[in-house]
Amino acid sequence: MCGRYAVRRDPAALAAEFDAVDRSERLLAPDYNVTPTKTVPIVVERATGTGVERSVRPVRWGLVPTWAKDATSGPPMINARAETITQKPAYADSAARRRCLMPATGWYEWKPGDRRRQPYLCAHRDGVSLAMAAVFSAWWAPDSTSAPLVTCAVVTTDAVGELAGVHHRMPLVLPRDAWGDWLDPARTDVRELLEPDPGMLGELTLSTVSSDVNNMRNNRPDLLEPAEPLPEPAEQGALFDS
Repeated sequence: MCGRYAVRRDPAALAAEFDAVDRSERLLAPDYNVTPTKTVPIVVERATGTGVERSVRPVRWGLVPTWAKDATSGPPMINARAETITQKPAYADSAARRRCLMPATGWYEWKPGDRRRQPYLCAHRDGVSLAMAAVFSAWWAPDSTSAPLVTCAVVTTDAVGELAGVHHRMPLVLPRDAWGDWLDPARTDVRELLEPDPGMLGELTLSTVSSDVNNMRNNRPDLLEPAEPLPEPAEQGALFDS
């Protein structure tokens, strides 16, 4: 899964990195501990009067389907499984017509059952932003004439290699040569893009980072720095050993 990540670049820098136009309207800033329901940057391509524009835009993380009765019922839909995204009603229409990229410096992960709550950061070995495949949706409140609530979800796949040793799921990270196909608004079938790219996986690094990441209120650049792993918890009964 992907439940926490970081974006250290501002919208202007992301626009340059993704060959896009900054349409963030000053609603975004670097965030080193992104949590669900926050406003996050996405990269999207949409038709304009003169062609197709690729842009960086602000949306809320946690997809609300277009047909939802309200925007707050149930837990945030932050992840969409690649294996079922084209069939599940909540995501199928977005997978066909509303795809985007979620730029990330890296994502945080924890091993299930780890009592230490040791956070790991997966990032690009060269420090460039990762392009996490994602989908988005525009939801209008009933009888509303205001702007829609635009929300998104990260596409996830089975984890492979070293990453599988931390968690069994991971974001679908797209290589640069697949960005155009994923974002293409004229394309409705992306099933061939839903498998992890072996070359892209070889560019990822995994490191332990500070347990300060565990507190959602902490939001500092140094959260991205490698840190010594937390010590293993003492075995039960160790306090009574002589």
